[in-house]
Amino acid sequence: MKLAIAQINPVLGDLAGNAAKILHCAEQAKQQGAQLLLTPELGLCGYPPEDLLLRDGFYRVCAQALDELAGKISGIAVIVGHPQELGGKRYNAASLLRDGAVTATYLKHELPNYSVFDEERYFDHGSEPCVFEMEGIRFAINICADVWESNAARQARDAGAQVLLVLNASPYAMHKQGARYRAIRERIAETGMAVVYANMVGGQDELVFDGGSFAMDPHGNLTAQGGRFEDALLMLEIGGNLRPVGEKAAALDEEAGAYRALCLGVRDYITKNHFPGVLLGLSGGIDSALTLAIAADALGADKVHAVMMPSSYTAQISLDDSREMVKILGVRYDEFSIEPMFQSYLAALDPAFSGRAADTTEENLQARIRGTLLMALSNKFGSLVLTTGNKSEMTVGYATLYGDMAGGFAVLKDASKTLVYRLARYRNTLGRVIPERIITRPPSAELRADQTDQDSLPPYDALDAIMECYVENNLAIPEIIARGYAETDVRRVVHLIRVSEYKRRQSAVGIRITERSYGKDWRYPITVRYQDGF
Repeated sequence: MKLAIAQINPVLGDLAGNAAKILHCAEQAKQQGAQLLLTPELGLCGYPPEDLLLRDGFYRVCAQALDELAGKISGIAVIVGHPQELGGKRYNAASLLRDGAVTATYLKHELPNYSVFDEERYFDHGSEPCVFEMEGIRFAINICADVWESNAARQARDAGAQVLLVLNASPYAMHKQGARYRAIRERIAETGMAVVYANMVGGQDELVFDGGSFAMDPHGNLTAQGGRFEDALLMLEIGGNLRPVGEKAAALDEEAGAYRALCLGVRDYITKNHFPGVLLGLSGGIDSALTLAIAADALGADKVHAVMMPSSYTAQISLDDSREMVKILGVRYDEFSIEPMFQSYLAALDPAFSGRAADTTEENLQARIRGTLLMALSNKFGSLVLTTGNKSEMTVGYATLYGDMAGGFAVLKDASKTLVYRLARYRNTLGRVIPERIITRPPSAELRADQTDQDSLPPYDALDAIMECYVENNLAIPEIIARGYAETDVRRVVHLIRVSEYKRRQSAVGIRITERSYGKDWRYPITVRYQDGF
């Protein structure tokens, strides 16, 4: 028999639009001979609905949308993910729509409550398998986290299933696809069932879903592979050997995957929230250059406005490189000198500052003037300001509240400085858009004379390695030192992480591309006396 995977990009809460996408995929799959269509987890409403799931009315409209969709489907069976309320309890569910009606429903067993997931907050646990037969093949349904544990898949096998159909809303992180393969192969080794894995695609606030739907045979061999970061209808054929075979899209390397994730995150955040375009401050540095490239690739040059705001500390090469890059990309570009405003502020503050040496106050003042200008342009034209700071800066607080942190969406919030350089070089392999000098010159905030980032920070390769150990791997200070990093650097970085929490709490939402971002999966107190020295 033939079956299909609908790798769709739902809009959270757009029940009519999402149902229309599912129906369109069902019609396409039917025309290509498929008898069964598998769609992603909570594909009817979008994922994650978060506290919408605490509202009774949300379940009622989802139930209505499911019934209406079922009535429109004919000539093919479709498995649809949706929230469901039963007997006063609420579930993450998947239903089989067949012959114009809902004929079976599976309730998710394993409810993840870690990282970015809060399903224990919203749902009750299902406990029963759901097995149905088509064309002599016995299929079972699982939902996402069910296949990261053993119980649900084993129950399905024990109930007679031969092929496991898995609905997923699995967020992207670097190296995540390999982890998915490993989890599915473990279930296959335990159960002997082939697996068809459907994953959502698209951006939803800080999360990006990368698709990459696939199938594996009863021996754990990859037999079909959908594309990444794009809507797709993946056609499969299952023969008597129970091998679900289909096309295989090419794999992506780490930089390509991360870059496409950032582009998709920007595109969906802007388009789904109906912003007419974006603004960003261009500095001549690597972070704003990469952010500009991503924005132009994601949205098109006509929706991107770059603004250069030089001061007396801005190097001529920063101006030259910025002008070259905007010319290559063809985006709108303006220059506004902040020097007159900066001097005006200094003059106004002179009576209060008299007798005190210049310090970071004056540096931050320049950043805040720039932030004010960008927000004024945003207010006037409706475009969203993209902040350009990276994860390394967010880690140690090397950013100015209400200055370079001002904005609505933080593109590089989860990209370390060293990854920023790798992504810039990757982007230039697709066609040169970032001038080489931006990539090779020492990074500088250009807020005082002859300034470089390393005046205030450890070298980025050391900082990023320590950050990964502490933030992403939860290692303690002695464990990080034991890996060969200088004790002074380790203690300094960890101290800066602790004292910068109040800044991160006020930062713009940003795209998650690692397993531990400064978003929903980072929840540390601001007021705390615990010293992490052990």
